[in-house]
This record gives sequence, structure tokens and C-alpha cells, in this order.
Amino acid sequence: MNEFDGVIPASISNASQLTILTLSTNKFSGPIPNSLGNLRLLRLLDLFENHLTTETSSRELSFINYLTNCMYLTLIAFGDNPLHGFLPVSVGNLSTSIEKFYAYDCGIEGSIPEAIANLSNLLVLSLYGNQLSGPVPVRVKQLQNLQLLSFFSNQLSGSIPDSLCELKSLFGLHLEENQLHGSIPSCLGNVSSLREISFAGNLINSSIPASLWNLTDLLLLNLSSNSLIGSLPQEIGSLKAVTLLDLSGNHLSGNIPSSIGGLQSLANLSLAQNKLEGPIPDSLSHMLSLELLDLSNNNLSGLIPKSLEALSYLHYINLSFNHLRGEIPSSGPFENFTYESFIFNDDLCGAQRFHVPPCNSPRIHKSSRKKVFHVLGIILGIVATVIAATTAVILVLRCRRKGEVSRNTDLLPMGLPKRISYYELVQATNNYDESNLLGKGSFGSVYKGILTDGRVVAVKVFTFLAEVTSRSFDTECEVLRNLRHRNLTKDKHNDGCCFRIGISSLWICDASDSL
Repeated sequence: MNEFDGVIPASISNASQLTILTLSTNKFSGPIPNSLGNLRLLRLLDLFENHLTTETSSRELSFINYLTNCMYLTLIAFGDNPLHGFLPVSVGNLSTSIEKFYAYDCGIEGSIPEAIANLSNLLVLSLYGNQLSGPVPVRVKQLQNLQLLSFFSNQLSGSIPDSLCELKSLFGLHLEENQLHGSIPSCLGNVSSLREISFAGNLINSSIPASLWNLTDLLLLNLSSNSLIGSLPQEIGSLKAVTLLDLSGNHLSGNIPSSIGGLQSLANLSLAQNKLEGPIPDSLSHMLSLELLDLSNNNLSGLIPKSLEALSYLHYINLSFNHLRGEIPSSGPFENFTYESFIFNDDLCGAQRFHVPPCNSPRIHKSSRKKVFHVLGIILGIVATVIAATTAVILVLRCRRKGEVSRNTDLLPMGLPKRISYYELVQATNNYDESNLLGKGSFGSVYKGILTDGRVVAVKVFTFLAEVTSRSFDTECEVLRNLRHRNLTKDKHNDGCCFRIGISSLWICDASDSL
């Protein structure tokens, strides 16, 4: 931890009585001297976080061949150096007294030699952040004292070998961000020493083995960004010690089990981007250590439990892109949350800062009216179909009488209205900038916007103050539907098009002809 630079002099090997050599966190460059192998009494070699390389004459990490002479080594660390070579098979000939092997972030290529399993006293094997490929060596099962296996952020492929289950002293198993596929070995549930399991960012496409819920002392379980299927069982509540549980970015379905509320040590819970449905369990309010909760991008429905206000340590929540309804809690940690945490749900209401209508609006929390609206929607759909068919017949007859059909390609293409995201509207209006404000009315403001395809639109943002706002929306849409705008430059006509956006607080009208 100084600012030494230059090469490590080969003559350092003349200090034949050296047992500890630690040069880490400096600016040394050049190749790691092969002459270090002459330090026969060396116990600890720490070279990490420098600018060291390997000999240019070989693609192997040749210095390892010479370190096999150091029979008393217990720790070797050369991580965070731009070595860019292969681990030689001779790594298996290093001293069996080695307990910790750190070779992370070195740009190491090729496969992990099976011979590394000869280091029978290893406690830590850290090879993360390299470009290693091929399978996880089956022979690692011979490392019976191993406590930490860290192979994450490589290009390892194949399946997760069952032989890992024979490592009865294993504390942490980190294989995330590789290309592993297949299933999670169910026998891992028998490795009671496990405290950390991370298989995130792989290609695993099985269900979660029921045996994993037997690991009652597990502290971290990260299986995110895979293709896991199945549902979450009530047994998930057995992970009493877990502090991080991330199952996001999979294909999990079914309800969130109420037993999850028993995970009172849990600080981070993410079940986002799955196919979960049903209500948010009220039992989540029992997770008093919770700091992060992400249930976004699912099919959850029902109310947001007001009891979540009791989670005093909660500083992040994301419930967006679901089908939630009712009031957004506003006390406790919810005082610091913004509307982004709740966007794109079915029928939420609450404080104005959440960009939702107030809950005293008569149209909220009335299931009977919701059913009526549903029936009316069906009836109006049938009526609209009949009207559309009748109109089509009339237009055909009119065209026949005129004896010609207009083929002017300057008209806007008709058909299904384009689906426009809220994000695109924000871009089109420059985040509803005042410079794009066309006017204000008693029920909202109108902004000019330019979509990514060049079309000019008018965007009206309603202010939900009363039920009359909803009637105003319907009235204006009806007017626009029947209005025929006249294009003053081409002397042509177009029917007005009106699109409803999101939770009906936004609508846009086609303004390519003159408005």
C-alpha cells in the first residue's frame, strides 16, 4: 500500500531466509520473477493489485512452475494484475500446505486444471473475474477443507456438478455470471455448512430444489437472472437466518407464500420480473429488518398492505408494473418514496405526490361500480362494432356514388393506434417542459410533443380533482372522435384519433394534420 513502481528485482531471491513477501497495492510492473521460486522458506506471497504480467515467451503463468519449490507456502495471492495467461497444470504441484489461493481479476484464460484438486488443504479458492471457460472441475470434491469457492464472472459452461455436495466444510459457493445450465443439485440441501449460495446470471432452467429450504443457517441466496420455474413453497419460511434473498428475473409463478414474513433477519428481498400473482402478503410487515423490497413486474393484485408502514428500516420499494389497487400507504417509510415505485398498476389512489387520484374519488374502492363499468365496456364494445360496420357500409356506398376512391398517400395511415409508453411521452415533451406547454384548463394541461417517428402530438395531463375529470375525458374523446380536422395545406380531411395512456391520466391526439 505504497506507490512503489518499476519491476520486482530478480535479486530479491538472494534473501534466502524470507518467509513473508507482501508487495500488494503498489504500482509494480513487468513480469513476476521466476526467481521467487528460490525462496524455499517462503510462507506467504502477496502480489495483488499491481501492474504485473507474465513472461512473454509463454502463454502460461510460468512463475507458478517455479513456486512449486516453495514447500512451506500457505498463501499465494496475485489477483488484480493483467497476467492474461493460462493456469498451468503444475498448479497441482504447489505445496499441499497452501490454504488460500487468490487469482482473481487477472484475465486468466482457458480451463481450470483438474490438478488444482491436489491442493488438499485449501480453505479459499478464488478465481473470479477472469475469462475461464469449460466446466467446473469435478475433482474439486477432493478439497474437503474448502470453505470458499469463488468462480463467478467467468465463462464457465456445463452443469453444476453434484460433486460440490461432497464439500462438507463449504461456507460460500459463488458461481454467478457464467454460462452454467441445467438444474441446481438437490444434494446441496445436505451441505449444512453453507451460508452463501449465488448462481445468479446463468442459464439454469429447473425449479428450485425443495431441499434448499432445509438450509436454516443460510445467510445469502441469490438465484436471480436465470430461467427458474415453479412456485414458492411455504417452506421458504424456514430460512430464518437469511439476510439477502434474490429470486428476480426468472419465470416463477403462483402466490407469494405468507410464511415469507417469518424471515425476520431479511434485509433485501427481490422477487421482481417473475410471473407471481395474488396479493402481497400482509405478513411482510413482520420482516422488521427489511431495507429493500422489489416486487415489480409481476401479476400481483389486491391492496398494498398498510401494515408495511411499520417497516422502519425500509428505504427502497418497487411495486410498479403489477395490478395493484386501492390506497398507497403514506406514513412511515412511505413518506420518502416517490411515484416511480408504484407506476403502471390498475387502480391506485393516494397522496398527490404519487401522481394518482385522491382516494375520496367516488370511482375508487367501489367494486360494484367497477363491475358496472366492465359490463358497460362490453356493451359499448358491441355497439361500437355495429356502428363501425354500419359506417363502413355507408362509406362504400358513398364511394360508389362518387365513382372513385381516394388513394392519396399523404394521409396518415389508419388502423390500430400505436401503443406509446409513458417514457416515450416524457421524451416527446422533454419531461413536460414549460416550453412545450400549449395551454391550461380547469382539468389539466396540454403539451406539444414530438414522437421518435417524427409525429407531432398533443398530450393532455389531467388533474384528478373530482369525478367530473373522468367525464371530461370521455366528453373530449367523444368530440375528437366525431371531429374531422381540415388540413389547410393539402385540402384533405382526416378523422381525429385519440389514445388513452396508462391509468387514464394521460391521452394523446394525432396532431399531424392541423389542430
